[in-house]
Order: sequence, then structure tokens, then C-alpha cells
Amino acid sequence: MKPKAITFDFWRTLFRDSDGELRNELRVRAFMDASGAPEDAVRRAFEVWPAEFARVHMEEQRTLTPHDAVRMVCETLDVRLAQEAADTVARAFSEAILEYPAVPIDGALEAVRAAAARVPVAVISDTAISTGRCLRQLLKRFDFATSFATTTFSDEVGVSKPQRAMFERTASALGVEPAALLHIGDLEPTDVVGVHGVGGTAGLFTADNARFLGNTQAEYTFTTWGEFIDRLPELVQTG
Repeated sequence: MKPKAITFDFWRTLFRDSDGELRNELRVRAFMDASGAPEDAVRRAFEVWPAEFARVHMEEQRTLTPHDAVRMVCETLDVRLAQEAADTVARAFSEAILEYPAVPIDGALEAVRAAAARVPVAVISDTAISTGRCLRQLLKRFDFATSFATTTFSDEVGVSKPQRAMFERTASALGVEPAALLHIGDLEPTDVVGVHGVGGTAGLFTADNARFLGNTQAEYTFTTWGEFIDRLPELVQTG
């Protein structure tokens, strides 16, 4: 049976990173302003949390939050922030993506709209220091939001892909069985393994991340969104 709904990853599938260094500058300044810590020390401390975020994501399959990043920097510097100050810095860490946003990958908006004209569509995405709340704002800013029936982000679910809850919650919101999902993303261990874990169909997207190209268990591989649009009639069950 063909899939009855399509879900999309966010990072490196619909959006690619842009101005990451400028976002990091905002975060460094926010922590300096709140703590009074010297710039060189803060910059060194900022080298700690990205690796830990990645480790927890892949090994424990859960998502750390901006508050976790603030805590790690504080622990590295032996600095204490009052709760209100920590909340302010965590919000600045997350909202830096709104000041210097990720940008849509070529053809992504057209692909989502083409898919939504045929079947229900949604986002299933892991987050990191940029929260689901902020990523939804980017979807709205770049005109994606009206196409999606629902959006599922790992910081809100409490686990990350490939955990079943990410796919099951989305399928329920779309009114289909998890096995009826076609999920498209760029990562084999999270996107492909995740949707296969609920009996669904996987599409590997490689335009911004070709790491798994030629080495995937995905049923489909798309090197551009134009290729996806061309193949869309054969991918899903409509009606």
C-alpha cells in the first residue's frame, strides 16, 4: 500500500543553516551581559555544549534545551545565574535563529505545496538550541506554515527521532496509521531508521547532506526537490 501522508524533516531537508556564526555571537554576548564573565572564557566555554547536545541526541535519543546549554556554560565557568537571568539567556540562545535565520533549501516550499495538494503533510524534526517554538516561526515567515496539518518537534515530545513517539504522534494528528507515513529527511540513523521503525516508508534527501547517498535503506532517494515533485504522483495514495 502506498503512503497516505508525507512528513518532512526541518534541518538540511527543508532548511539549511545560514549565518550560524552570527547567531553564536548573539549567544556569547547574551551570556556575557548576564554573567559578567570575560569574553575569552565564555568563548572557550561555548565549545562544550554543542558536542554534548550531539551526543545526547544520538546516544540517548532525546533533545537537550537552551536551558541545558546555559547550565553547561555556567558549570564550565563556575558561574551562577539567578533563575530569571538564566531564563533570559536561554530565550536569547533559542531566539537567535529568528535574528539570523536558517533559509529554505531551493525548491522546498514548492515541494511541500505540491505534496499538500495530494495528501496531508507535516513536519517531524529534532531540535537543538533552536526550539520548536522558534522553528514554527520560521515556517510561518517563509510561507510554509499553511501547508502543514501539524508540526512535531523533539523538545516538545521529550524524545528525538528515531523514537516511535515522534512518528506516532504525528500520524495520529494526520489521521493515518504510522505505517502510512512517507517521511523524508537527510539522516539515516534518525529519519530513515525512525520511520521504518513504525512500518512506514523512507525518503532520503541529499541536496544539503549527501553523507548517506548510496548507503541507505530508504525506499527513495531525492537529490533535489525538483526530483521529488516529478516523482510525487507515484509516491502516495490519494483519495
